[in-house]
Amino acid sequence: MRYALLIYDDSEVRDRTPVEERRRITAAVLEVLERPNVTGWLRLQDVESATTVRRAQGRSLLTDGPFVDSKDFLGGFVEVEAENLDGALAMAEELQQLRPWGAIEVRPVREEPGIGA
Repeated sequence: MRYALLIYDDSEVRDRTPVEERRRITAAVLEVLERPNVTGWLRLQDVESATTVRRAQGRSLLTDGPFVDSKDFLGGFVEVEAENLDGALAMAEELQQLRPWGAIEVRPVREEPGIGA
C-alpha cells in the first residue's frame, strides 16, 4: 500500500537550530529517503512563496500565502510503500526522531484515479 508522509515544519524552531545541526539532520533524512520503499519525495519552497486559490461568490480569489494561518506549514511530502499503516508510521517516527521540529502526518494514498477529485 502507498502512504503519503506529509512533512510539517515550524520555521521558528528550524531557524533557531544551528546550521551545522541542520546539515547533519538533512544528511540523515536523505539516507532514509534513499531506501527502496520510498517511491518519491518533494521539498517545497518556504511558505511565503505560496499562493492559495479559493472560490467565492462564483469567482476565483487568489491570496498570497498558505490557506491556514499556523506556525506549522507543509514543507514537503514523502511517498512510501508499506505493508500496512504500522509500516508507514514506523518510517514517519524514524524521520521525526531525526528532526527536532514540526510534525509528520501519515495518510493512505487513494489508488483509484480521478474519483473524488
